[in-house]
Amino acid sequence: QVQLVESGGGLVQAGGSLRLSCAASGRTLYAMGWFRQAPGKEREFVATMSSSGGSTYYADSVKGRFTISRDNAKNTMYLQMNSLKPEDTAVYYCAARKPPSGSYYTGSYDYWGQGTQVTVSS
Repeated sequence: QVQLVESGGGLVQAGGSLRLSCAASGRTLYAMGWFRQAPGKEREFVATMSSSGGSTYYADSVKGRFTISRDNAKNTMYLQMNSLKPEDTAVYYCAARKPPSGSYYTGSYDYWGQGTQVTVSS
């Protein structure tokens, strides 16, 4: 069983930046992803990274603004979010799946964090 703990959410003005962290328990390096869910909407894919960190993939809505990364020595994943927009407001979740490849498909992930709120004011 893998425990995922997110941190780094908060309130920021439009155009600002935040960095989310997701710490995974244990030593296994999983492929990981970030998803988000706004009120009244379905959970949607944001970004994913392979277990090695060598492959990444982004949703079109965040491409060029968000950067996913990981520190395998700490078994921690990050999401650097720049140029934030009000439409980025959501609860952000990190997720882990069997290595090596990441995925944009929500149902392919085995473990989920509790979520962290990101609110972007206009």
